[in-house]
Amino acid sequence: MNAARRDRGGWLPVYVVAYLIFLYLPVALIPLFSFNDSIQAAFPLKGFTLAWYQGLAGNEALRDALMTSIGIGLSAAFVATLCGITIAYGELAWGSRFHRLLSGLARMPILIPGVIVGIALLIAVNIAGLGPSRTAIVLGHVLVALPATVIVMRGSFQAIPKSIPEVAEDLGATDAVVFRRIMLPLALPAAAAAFMLAFLTSFDEFIVAFFLAGTQPTLPLYIWNQLRFPKSLPTVMALGTAILIFSILLAGTAELIRRRGLRRIPV
Repeated sequence: MNAARRDRGGWLPVYVVAYLIFLYLPVALIPLFSFNDSIQAAFPLKGFTLAWYQGLAGNEALRDALMTSIGIGLSAAFVATLCGITIAYGELAWGSRFHRLLSGLARMPILIPGVIVGIALLIAVNIAGLGPSRTAIVLGHVLVALPATVIVMRGSFQAIPKSIPEVAEDLGATDAVVFRRIMLPLALPAAAAAFMLAFLTSFDEFIVAFFLAGTQPTLPLYIWNQLRFPKSLPTVMALGTAILIFSILLAGTAELIRRRGLRRIPV
């Protein structure tokens, strides 16, 4: 019996390594081919070049799409973080059936296929009279980014010992004072991390923007449009490499801030 378990356990690391290679090897090839002196993504490599990266600097359409994504991402992240703080704190502070239901609904978009979310949002903004527009994309990205902010803030508020707000209430502090003077300051690092993750979610999001975009395409939509032209593939890979590095750095910074914030919470 023990030998059989050891045999199964011996295959698990092999499976995990094979899965990681299958998942990340195509991603690792993008930076490799972005330095290739050829418009074709194929081996053998023709030579080393930085021309594709240099071409990004003078691309006005790319710059406009980038600024659009940054503006939408900041707006969506701000609203999603505020909503995430409110929903997470309401669930843990009061714990009523309504607050638990609201928290569950806020996390629901992570389980729904993106195409369904995009179609539903398109119908909703058309009924509301907004139509495909920048405002519609911001609202859609708030919905998509909300699960991340709720999950991060919920974990942060849960890590704060219940004795801290209880002592404050015993000393006469109201719920508003407890939240503003105690709970929120302790959870600020998590709020910063949630904001970063929400911004990253919005910045990289494609499906919702595809359905809701008006005349101002976001950066993912710009990349999608460029894929129709074979000569643009090296430039797209250079841009993808830059986005990949930016995403890794931002996600890593968010996780670092979140962990440091948890260590600041008194036990």
